[in-house]
Amino acid sequence: MKNIILSVCLLCISIASFAQQKEFQLSTHILDISKGIPAEDVTIKLEKMNPKTNAWYFISEKVTTENGRVNDFLPATKNNHGIYRFTFYTKSYFDNLDEESFYPYIEVVFEISDENHYHVPITLSAFGYSTYRGS
Repeated sequence: MKNIILSVCLLCISIASFAQQKEFQLSTHILDISKGIPAEDVTIKLEKMNPKTNAWYFISEKVTTENGRVNDFLPATKNNHGIYRFTFYTKSYFDNLDEESFYPYIEVVFEISDENHYHVPITLSAFGYSTYRGS
């Protein structure tokens, strides 16, 4: 019985650590699918497009945690509608693994059009990547 209770407690802690933070509207996650592990210590830059000039301006830059996540982009308390760009700086990640890679960085452009939470993750390998709208 103690093992079951311990397992349930560990599951609850795991779920809580991966849960989106309600005070933020945008999050991301990087999974290295060639190894089946989260990509830790990857720098991610967030920019927003100015709709009048089509120029990008800097919002913030963060680094993925040990579970490959950044959960605290864009405070949910303000209107965040617009077109955004994530730049995932992947070269240093693969350099640290002493692996050759093809993409020194990956840009993902997306649009926020309401107040819902947006999760924009990538799956990554040294010679490919994919992205999708997560939850």
